[in-house]
Amino acid sequence: MPVDVILGLQWGDEGKGKIVDKLSGNADVVVRFQGGANAGHTVYYNENEIKLHLIPSGIIHRDTICIIGNGVVFDPEIFAEEVSVLNAYGIKCPGKLFISKRAHLVFPFHKEFDAYFEEYKGKGNIGTTKRGIGPAYTDKIRRMGIRVGDLYNDNIFNERLGALIEYYNKIFVDIFGKEPISFRAIRNHFINYKNMLKRYVKDTEEMLYNYQKEGRKILMEGAQAALLDIDYGTYPYVTSSNTTLGAVFTGAGISPFNIENIYGVTKAYTTRVGKGPFPTKFDDKVFEENFREMAGEYGASTGRPRQCGWLDLVALKYAVRRNHINKLIITKLDILSGIDSIKLCTAYDYNGTINEEFPTETYKLDIVKPVYINMKGWKENISLVKNYNDLPEATRKYVEYIEKFVGADVYILSVGKKREDIIYRGK
Repeated sequence: MPVDVILGLQWGDEGKGKIVDKLSGNADVVVRFQGGANAGHTVYYNENEIKLHLIPSGIIHRDTICIIGNGVVFDPEIFAEEVSVLNAYGIKCPGKLFISKRAHLVFPFHKEFDAYFEEYKGKGNIGTTKRGIGPAYTDKIRRMGIRVGDLYNDNIFNERLGALIEYYNKIFVDIFGKEPISFRAIRNHFINYKNMLKRYVKDTEEMLYNYQKEGRKILMEGAQAALLDIDYGTYPYVTSSNTTLGAVFTGAGISPFNIENIYGVTKAYTTRVGKGPFPTKFDDKVFEENFREMAGEYGASTGRPRQCGWLDLVALKYAVRRNHINKLIITKLDILSGIDSIKLCTAYDYNGTINEEFPTETYKLDIVKPVYINMKGWKENISLVKNYNDLPEATRKYVEYIEKFVGADVYILSVGKKREDIIYRGK
């Protein structure tokens, strides 16, 4: 009954899509268990780049079953677009892709509220993706949300949609000064999705229970990352769901007793999109701009440029511990080729006090000064290397220092964009 979990360890964008794509080749089932269309996982199929926001990355494997679990907030519009893109590449979804009846729906007015609220907060906004994720989760928690399964009972759907729109219209008109939402337009729009989705909607929790009993190999695909977790992240500059290990159990119905491997994915450096503290951000703006262009650091969901910086080992160690990672995966190691001296943050200087622990108070991260060590860089192009021992000595020293500092064995190194640009180090 093996269940493996893949989790991001930074502020997202670690390259989890490629890793899920690679590991899902040996999985029977791949499951998304939290988040929504604010995720952006990039995979390659027959040399074609495909960006997925909702559908699990394992979908490109012919015999892999993919599930969108109850912990996801589900956007039918994005889902329909992704199914269309996959179909254009000859990847068929019916019969191998399923959506939990318990997943909550994201409506167009959730996205509008996201944008209006950011505008309303002005300088106090947190820089959301405006995909409606926060408002959808808010409705779920205050017990006003509408679930995918509700689409198939007209009376319940109409009643709940009417109450929800009435609530939002009061905010839109009275607070934001915007036009009211049309109940009829939203209802009719979702009737079309109701028919399109019917073949995919299942009791996925029961499916996963049976799969576990049968001993099928299940891979859990995390979205966003540990430092964006609503509880453990840099609050309030976080996403609206739990992105750490515990979400696996509540967001899909997986038994904790079946977990075998917990993979943690980190870049060889650090990036961040949106607002929030970033202690190791590059000081040199020209260097950062050149680095961003060379590394292609733009958001898969929004296209926004990512802030870039040196690897923060204090934050990484914290994320490894919160998720109980037993196998570490380092991506985009090849991007560091050609840099003469590479910095690693090993501690924070907080008003003269040196600390190696990640603070619970987010405001401290705006004050701390990173304490760096300098490691020798390497000139070689490592994207064609297949064996760990063939890497330059400086590269291996960099990897092994990270491994020792955070306390987790490195299992995989990603050294390029393609699926085969992988070096296995661990067992």
